[in-house]
Amino acid sequence: MMRFDIISVFPEFFEVLDLSLIGKAQERGILSISSHDLRDWTDDPHRTVDDSPAGGGAGMVMRPDVWGKAIDSILGVGTVASTALAPSAECTGEDSAVVPHTVLAVPTPSGVPLTQRTCERIARGAQHVVIACGRYEGIDARVAHYYAQSGVDVIEYSLGDYVLNGGEVAAVALVEAVGRLLPGMVGNPDSLVEESHGAAGLLEYPVYTRPVQWRELAIPPVLLSGHHGDTARWRKDRALERTAARRADMVRQLDAESLDKGDKAMLAGLGYLVARGGEHPVSVTARRAEPADACALAELAARTFPDAAPAYLTEESIDSFVRQNLSLEVFRELLADTLHYYAIVLEAEDGRLIGYTLSIVPDGDGVAGSDEGAPVDALIDGRERRGPLTELSKFYIDRDWRGSGAADILWEYTFRALAQACADWENPGVFLGTNAANRRARHAYRKLGFDEVGERTFMVGEQDNHDVVFARGLRVP
Repeated sequence: MMRFDIISVFPEFFEVLDLSLIGKAQERGILSISSHDLRDWTDDPHRTVDDSPAGGGAGMVMRPDVWGKAIDSILGVGTVASTALAPSAECTGEDSAVVPHTVLAVPTPSGVPLTQRTCERIARGAQHVVIACGRYEGIDARVAHYYAQSGVDVIEYSLGDYVLNGGEVAAVALVEAVGRLLPGMVGNPDSLVEESHGAAGLLEYPVYTRPVQWRELAIPPVLLSGHHGDTARWRKDRALERTAARRADMVRQLDAESLDKGDKAMLAGLGYLVARGGEHPVSVTARRAEPADACALAELAARTFPDAAPAYLTEESIDSFVRQNLSLEVFRELLADTLHYYAIVLEAEDGRLIGYTLSIVPDGDGVAGSDEGAPVDALIDGRERRGPLTELSKFYIDRDWRGSGAADILWEYTFRALAQACADWENPGVFLGTNAANRRARHAYRKLGFDEVGERTFMVGEQDNHDVVFARGLRVP
């Protein structure tokens, strides 16, 4: 049985813990809760528990001598401990026995945020929790320091970035949060996995019940379908969606090995990717490249181009192409021409560039790359082209991020940027060429809405490269 002792100047506050599940748990012997009046350990007629702050300042500070007596008394009630607690200066000189696995919890706005992981640790390892509820400007700092040095597990915690009048509300929160994790407390243990901040590491999905229709709002049909797999997927997706929107820090802490394909696909749609071998999801952002990106872009281009080159190209031909077309000087020039060149980068939250596209937008309703095999007369989405034909010249993802959903995010941003650039035209288009032997790339472009419209040949170094040409429209659906 876990034992809670709460010390406060308002012990009657904790009558609320006799209600609901916590009250029933006490009746069933799962836990015990006792509240104590701090003033019972004073020895002056006014029952004084505070004094003015050392060094001056506003407010009053709770005295360490009173707190020391209270905590020593409560700690000494337990069984013989494996760790002896040295007496405080106010004690009689006799050591107080510390209950094994004892936690001294001190609610304070300056404490670490209380998390589910902390509550789980207490529920698993503690047998006795003493909660010291401060008031005024708080408890003399020596109290927490003394008991930590004496072998007690001291946790100074906060409920959030705000200040309460005292620690009582936070004490109730700790008892509730820890108590409900104790064996036998919750009827269905599986609910502890799916709930917010549970073992899954996510906020809980939205929940619904009867009536099916309420004020013109209906329960999502999937929850009424009876299909358990679809329901589970919907709930996981909504949990990921809610967590990303409200607690991005939790998404960044998810264990990548615990995520399945569906999870990763959902996260990619929310702007989080898992790299090959990565431990956690990483937030990524697509944006238009700036002149300051030239160096990183050139490095990324030189690194990714060889992976897409056909096997018959020699290393010398590849190096020659990189020097001529993907050098730092080339990127500096094209980034300076924001009218005709659209370079879009996909950037990880640590500043790394993990993918890029480079598009060439012609003047008016012209054709980019007309002398390099552009499909001038190709139909665009089954209709005659009316507007410019932009060339998607480069579309590369760094090796560790391929298959993560990076290409979809990068293409979506690129598509909308190009569509905006051509918004005044009725049926503008974009084309690209990819090596005829690269089946993976050809399949990927078809998934992005491109149609195969022709072929072309161009030189890479001293060797011919044979491309399949794809095209599609640039109108936003």
